[in-house]
Amino acid sequence: MKPHWQTWKKWAAGAVALVLVLDIALVAFLWNASRLDRGDLTAQRQRLVAEEKLLQADVTRGQAIRAALPQVGKDSDIFYRESFLDASTGYSDIETDLGVIAAKSGVKTSGFTFKQKPIPDRGVTEISISTSVSADYPSVIQFINGLERSKNFYLLDSLQLASATPGAIRLELSLHTYFRT
Repeated sequence: MKPHWQTWKKWAAGAVALVLVLDIALVAFLWNASRLDRGDLTAQRQRLVAEEKLLQADVTRGQAIRAALPQVGKDSDIFYRESFLDASTGYSDIETDLGVIAAKSGVKTSGFTFKQKPIPDRGVTEISISTSVSADYPSVIQFINGLERSKNFYLLDSLQLASATPGAIRLELSLHTYFRT
């Protein structure tokens, strides 16, 4: 019976030691907390409340994004179908579209040079287009505006002044678009 009593004493001593360690930790925590004055605690609480509001706003934005994802996917599909030309007829459609835009704005083009670059795993081919346009300044602005308003998707990469005469300028344009593949 003596060994059982010894084991029980060891367990009891360990439990008392654990309670003492926890008491010392609690006293240290309370002592440290009591050193802060009321103003510091109020400021800390206000910081925590402000941080909580920011975090809640992030969560709300995240939930709104998650809710909008299906519509974004649908909008992306519509944009892909309606703004990117089909590869089989794309070149002639581009020449026709850019020719109409040039005619409406009153600019003269030197023709169009195309360079294609497949983009793997994206279902598109990038088409780089180069041309030079000649006209007065307002006509060039109308041409650029026509590019922006076209039903086809064009990105204007660069616009460089090639020459200028009184009443007319000649610009080298570099733009690109994409074909569905």
